[in-house]
Amino acid sequence: MPEPNLRALVEGASERIVQFAQALVRAPSLTGQEGKAAMLVQQELERLGYDEVSVDEAGNVIGCLRGGPGRRVLLHAHVDVVDPGDPSLWRHHPFSGAIEEGCLWGRGAVDDKGSVAAQVYALGLLHEAGVMPPGDLLLAAVVGEEVGGLGTRYLSRTLRPDVAIIGEPSHNTLRRGHRGRFEFIVTFRGRSAHASVPHEGRNPHYAMARFLLALREAPMAHDAEFGDTTVAPTLISVDQHNSNVIPAEVRVHLDWRSAPHETPSQAQAFLEELVRSCLEPGVTGQVAIRTQSVSSYTGYQETVRHAVTPFVTAPNDPLLSRAHRALEEAFGRPVPIEIWPFFTDGGFLHAQGVPCLGFGPGQETMAHVADERLPLDQLLEATLGYMALALALSGMPKDTE
Repeated sequence: MPEPNLRALVEGASERIVQFAQALVRAPSLTGQEGKAAMLVQQELERLGYDEVSVDEAGNVIGCLRGGPGRRVLLHAHVDVVDPGDPSLWRHHPFSGAIEEGCLWGRGAVDDKGSVAAQVYALGLLHEAGVMPPGDLLLAAVVGEEVGGLGTRYLSRTLRPDVAIIGEPSHNTLRRGHRGRFEFIVTFRGRSAHASVPHEGRNPHYAMARFLLALREAPMAHDAEFGDTTVAPTLISVDQHNSNVIPAEVRVHLDWRSAPHETPSQAQAFLEELVRSCLEPGVTGQVAIRTQSVSSYTGYQETVRHAVTPFVTAPNDPLLSRAHRALEEAFGRPVPIEIWPFFTDGGFLHAQGVPCLGFGPGQETMAHVADERLPLDQLLEATLGYMALALALSGMPKDTE
């Protein structure tokens, strides 16, 4: 059959695409509470006639269009969102799904429900047009991304595509990687005492203060493409609730964004040496990678270790080159190739040997902020982009290196 006009398919379904994205935004889906949003995705896949639709143990919604012997391409995005905070700080209620100024407003519009809607319809419209893809086309609307990638950790052990497209916001540019993310908890322990007799205790705050000042000045690894390693102190806590008690323990969380060649053990060793240099008599220090028990809306539970490697696709990789051509041909404009500053679920798939690329609608700066909004023209263009990527990459010979 003749090649379909992909742009015309998107234009003809534009109202349906926008309405589905609205419905997803209107379904609050904080991490662990994604059930309603997952059900909406499942129902839409079934309406669009996907060959297979299922929900796995972790609660990820999986769709499949059966194709020829070509590469199995996975379109991946997440349905969980972060807390919107105070609704009074928003122009529209965070779960309104309002349309104004050519944008879809609400928590998750950019991170990541716009990508979910575009991916669902990208494959669905190909099926409606009777397109037989060169290889199987898969879709995964995953859960638990915002708490360490619970859904994709499970998915990466149960589904093995030949290439994955990670649908995080990229302003419809192509992304070929991001840094890793390690989360450390640094604990200083001293001896508790009444604040009126500080000499009776061993106050760990001073060692912590020296450590944080030393950390700010410490030299970090550099990568010519991905930039310097960064580490940011975020949360600080103590083991006391009363202001007239010297704590025995003070803890700080560190968000470490790693250059591609760094390992968690290297980063931990660096921090441990820095901690030792800041101790004083009676005070000890410990560095640990944060672990967390998380569960999905289905009841699936897993202990998550917050130390995940980056994904990196080489500039000369044939998959990247083919994806780049496909997007530029579909859009009729130049498409930059960039690197994400934040971490995505692509790191889990990459660690299992799945090549990853990134592409999605929306500005990265709109994620996790009040008045999050997604331009509708980007939503529709992303749908076209996912169609072009799926067909182009599944049509590449499997032995292409």
